[in-house]
Amino acid sequence: MTEQLNISIPLTAAPDRANTEQHDLHVLVKECIAQSRTAQKKLYDTYSPAAYGVIKRYMFNNEEAAKEILNDAFYKIFTKLDQYSFQGSFEGWIRRIVVNTVTDHLRKTMNTEHNFKEVQPEDGQTDSTPVGNLSFKELMEVVQTLPEAQLGVFNLFVFENYSHKEIGALLSITENNSRWYLNDARRRLKEKVNSLLK
Repeated sequence: MTEQLNISIPLTAAPDRANTEQHDLHVLVKECIAQSRTAQKKLYDTYSPAAYGVIKRYMFNNEEAAKEILNDAFYKIFTKLDQYSFQGSFEGWIRRIVVNTVTDHLRKTMNTEHNFKEVQPEDGQTDSTPVGNLSFKELMEVVQTLPEAQLGVFNLFVFENYSHKEIGALLSITENNSRWYLNDARRRLKEKVNSLLK
């Protein structure tokens, strides 16, 4: 006599975690659009730490500007929530708004400083520097010493993978100006790293 396995199969499958999270996000966004203060606070508390982390990478030495940019970014997020289509990552949608808000700030800074020079496309990049003896934390500490404009272009190029053409359009500068800022950032980094490795 063979044993029969008693397996009960549920009539309805439980929703998986991804579907539940998507449903919860949909409800949260709709409540925020309806001006629910509780929902807005929940959205802010959930996503502002990561947003602030992105901003601080650009505004490491400027706490006041970082907080102002965070406030501006979330104002844009809340006023544009009805434009989010629930296609793609919500975190990615927020990040784009945050980076665009940072570049708005950088654009204003660059337009008032005028501290760049025109370079020709054939101007080479500065020599690369061996950084194998530096930890990631030490390297990031060096990066954070860059002036705001150079740090902004460096972050957009290295971390956001924008081209010089895209950076130029975002910051209202030429592609050559973007290259100059990046090369100046690399030159400064090389000097700092060399001094640390001595």
